[in-house]
Amino acid sequence: MRIDVLTLFPAMFDGIMNESMMWKARDRNILDFHAHDIRDYSQNKHRQVDDTPYGGGGGMVLKADVVVRSVEAVKEDDDCPVILMSPQGAVFNHEKAIALSQLPRMILLCGHYEGFDERIRDLVVTEELSIGDYVLTGGELAAMVVIDAVIRQIPGVLGAEGGADRDSHADGLLEGAHYTRPAEFRGLGVPDILKSGNHGAVDKWRREQAIRRTWHNRPDLLRTADLTEEERYFLAELAKESATKRLSE
Repeated sequence: MRIDVLTLFPAMFDGIMNESMMWKARDRNILDFHAHDIRDYSQNKHRQVDDTPYGGGGGMVLKADVVVRSVEAVKEDDDCPVILMSPQGAVFNHEKAIALSQLPRMILLCGHYEGFDERIRDLVVTEELSIGDYVLTGGELAAMVVIDAVIRQIPGVLGAEGGADRDSHADGLLEGAHYTRPAEFRGLGVPDILKSGNHGAVDKWRREQAIRRTWHNRPDLLRTADLTEEERYFLAELAKESATKRLSE
């Protein structure tokens, strides 16, 4: 997969793209990554990319002529999506990461300052994405989040076959508890079921732990989770436990 990022600060991507999973994806020729400096497409001798907004107001606005020129130069004749990282966009989630991972190429556009000239959206942006209901200084960190979430969905990146399928949100639930050696630490031990060798029982326990964690941390996800009748009964028991605990406090 090829990913192009248009940004005013391309050096911000040097660290993440040369470490850990991103480095492995590039080393295995799974990811072809390019960061482009929007300033390179300014025709002003000062490499100006922003200006004061029409109508007044605080902040500076990224110029349509410079940004559109940069997108068109990088995109060339390719029909790939141009995604604007913006707090005004649709909220990025697991399903979107899977969908984007199936594309051969995408371009991410990172803003700074007050925002973009609206004509940039009109002329070159195909969609907008947000990583949450808050505002960052720029779109670079949001773009890194999207790239990481997308690339880990591509087969061969994680190494462990099916690793991404066990992540939180992959099946509509949060991931449950994990344990490793030592068997006891500061008075806390590993659940006996995990040392039993009974794989069926272990799978059931892990599923119940996922439901338990989802119930406590993100109960909204349970509205659409695909649960068996037995799992729905387990969820009902959790609800009773919670109700009893509230009454006793």
